[in-house]
Amino acid sequence: MDRRQFVIGSGALAGMTAVGWPRIANAQAAQKAVEAAKQYAGSEITIVWEAGLQALDPLNFSGPMWEEATGIKVNVVEVPTSEMFTKILQEHRAGTAAYDALNVVPAWMPDLVRAGALEPLDAYVDKYGYREELQTIAPVYRDNQMMVDGKIYGLPDDGDVLVFYYRTDILGDPELQAAFKEKFGKDMPVPPTTWAEFDEVGQFITEHSGGEVYGSAFMREPTYGSLFFQERFRNEGGKFFDPETMKATINSDVGVKVFTEWVAENKWMPAGVETWGFVENLAAFLRGDTAMTVSWPPYGRWAAGYGTDSEALSWVPKSQIGGKVGYAMPPGGRPQLALGFALSVSSDSRNKEAAYLFLQWLNSAEISLQRVQLPYALRDPFRDSHFASEEYKSRWPEAPQYLAALQDGAVNGLLDLSIIQTDRYEEVLRQSVSRLWSGEDPKAILDDAASQWDSLTDRIGLDKQREAYAAWASNPAAYPDQ
Repeated sequence: MDRRQFVIGSGALAGMTAVGWPRIANAQAAQKAVEAAKQYAGSEITIVWEAGLQALDPLNFSGPMWEEATGIKVNVVEVPTSEMFTKILQEHRAGTAAYDALNVVPAWMPDLVRAGALEPLDAYVDKYGYREELQTIAPVYRDNQMMVDGKIYGLPDDGDVLVFYYRTDILGDPELQAAFKEKFGKDMPVPPTTWAEFDEVGQFITEHSGGEVYGSAFMREPTYGSLFFQERFRNEGGKFFDPETMKATINSDVGVKVFTEWVAENKWMPAGVETWGFVENLAAFLRGDTAMTVSWPPYGRWAAGYGTDSEALSWVPKSQIGGKVGYAMPPGGRPQLALGFALSVSSDSRNKEAAYLFLQWLNSAEISLQRVQLPYALRDPFRDSHFASEEYKSRWPEAPQYLAALQDGAVNGLLDLSIIQTDRYEEVLRQSVSRLWSGEDPKAILDDAASQWDSLTDRIGLDKQREAYAAWASNPAAYPDQ
């Protein structure tokens, strides 16, 4: 199951209330948006939002708050992540004006701008005095998930980043550490900082416990696997393309090494891990079956038990590991930002200004701090003020360390690949992961994948794609060595 596709019934709404709404009076950008939007009282705006847990934010928290403050009703159209790009593009080409505001994965933004589907926001940002507050968004999101060709098309709204989680009671166990030192002649690295260390520690834990606790598990299902490949491939020194010829280089020795190591690691991970997605991996970690894993920020909150007694999160297994989880960057030290969301206005909207004002208010420092603390809505901290929030730090005992890890990710995060028709390239990666789990040879898979990437590049246009790749690759957050 996709982490973003949990279907929540209406019964899940109980107990969800706004927190801190009266503080809006002290929030400049939020208050400006509210006051300006009152001229549109009685109107409605429609926003596309990711289906499932994410949509509970506008449906039950921010949407009703906005309507109460401005008289503008917010209609929410829930769309699965895998269909959002196509749905937005189809509606734009049909000219239906069905959507006013959009949630956009930043890596899609250049393609949507080229298609004319997004409204430039600079004029609104200046008119409603939001430019200064935008600067307080963490740089990696602000500088990379907001603009295309020098214009603002999205307000970065989700601090997605892959975090390394490890059991402090297991990796910190003196008996285990002594046994590790006796076997390897060195101290156990806590936490592992390279993939070689990760393999050594993980395999040792599985063997030492006799399989009672596995050293690790991952989301190996192809949709997730393509993201994890991108991160590990780059941290190990891989590059996606030759910048001069635009020939794909994912079939380099580094790519083959990553795929080969995955197959080897699976042998000391739980049986069937090749098919695991967000829920399966989460359940194993929260039950205490695995000692290390990598995932998005909600794992850290839920492992501490934060909000998991709410009806919306009743499907989350009760954590058996509260107070026993450490947070760090994945081995290699440069985590993939992995998806995320920005807020955009549809170029076809007939209510563009009202839609923008809702987005400014949602994204403002004051309101976004409340939204990222919703335990169920999957919006993750993305502003400096979120990481520094004493309120957030008080949510559970290890929350300060959790927020520090997320801030580390916001400083060192690697961007998702974003070129022309990125999703077609990523689909090839997804198919490659699937073929790996069917037992095909890693080198043969990646040679074929590189050939498919080259064909895609030729169809799109070599010069156009080279220019797009050069722009993306020149960013300090594209590759670890930049």
